Amino acid sequence: MMDIKNTDLSSQHDFVDVLRHIQQARQKVFAQINTTLIDLYWQIGQIISHKVSAEAWGKGVVTELAAFIAQKDPELKGFSDKNLWRMKQFFETYQADEKLSPLVRALPWTHNTIIFSRCKSAEEREYYLNMCIKERYSKRELERQINTSYFERTMLGNQKLSAVLRELHPDISNTLKDSYVLEFLGLPMQHNESHLQKALTQNMKQFILELGRDFIFVGEEYRLQVGNQDFFIDLLFFHRGLAALVAFELKIGKFSPEHLGQLNFYLEALDRDVKKPHENPSIGILLCRDKDEEVVEYALSRNLSPTLVAQYELQLPDKKLIQAKLHELSENGYLEVN
Repeated sequence: MMDIKNTDLSSQHDFVDVLRHIQQARQKVFAQINTTLIDLYWQIGQIISHKVSAEAWGKGVVTELAAFIAQKDPELKGFSDKNLWRMKQFFETYQADEKLSPLVRALPWTHNTIIFSRCKSAEEREYYLNMCIKERYSKRELERQINTSYFERTMLGNQKLSAVLRELHPDISNTLKDSYVLEFLGLPMQHNESHLQKALTQNMKQFILELGRDFIFVGEEYRLQVGNQDFFIDLLFFHRGLAALVAFELKIGKFSPEHLGQLNFYLEALDRDVKKPHENPSIGILLCRDKDEEVVEYALSRNLSPTLVAQYELQLPDKKLIQAKLHELSENGYLEVN
């Protein structure tokens, strides 16, 4: 292979540009292929659905169809009787929902099968379809989000944040959550803050999956120098969508109002000495093991910094209990699921 180290800098920039065009074209081709496949599965599902509804086909006929395809074109894969029934389910799930039709065509078949087979409502399906597109979930990541009741936790979220943060970012509820599931850390119930911080940094990829992909990790124990003293932020991120630094302070116990004083100090130092002129004011998140919602509300009511108090869990939530609570609140009109 030719060594390109001696190529002049101008040519290397041109090479990068050519490679970018190639990669963009490849992504476009993959997207077109995927859309064509999803349309094909939709059409097959439609045919089977109509035949079954008209009582012209039974389970045995679909099995015969799978065998016929395999016999006539052995190189074709993915058309077993099980997959043919999935195509029928796929069509019947979305046939009356024009809103979701463009979304399903943007995702691979594997992601689609997970969503329509595991999600119980149109709202939940729409949520995960949008999140897959926005966050670019892998199959494993999508399964993890469903297993941790990501949709239900978002709907049930009762964010406690300062008025300043809400004023700066009116749509902040779509970006930050008031609870985070950290089951991937494998920490025992009894742990200290250094254990928690170390586990988070060692599992940063999974942590950012839980936070959202717009978070960019800046560093741990981020040093701030004020006067002749050094201070250290547990975890510092930058959020691309909010265009702001986000400081995480970790507390293994219950939230206490004095925690905000330390965090406010850090945010002031970040804004004065670290934040770029074009960036928004820095945001602080207190990540606690437990919190009293009323105490948090009182503490934040006059807080002048953009801060949020969130809670973390070390075990997967009971999905059935969360779904039951979501259903109860929705039925009683306390919660609107969009």
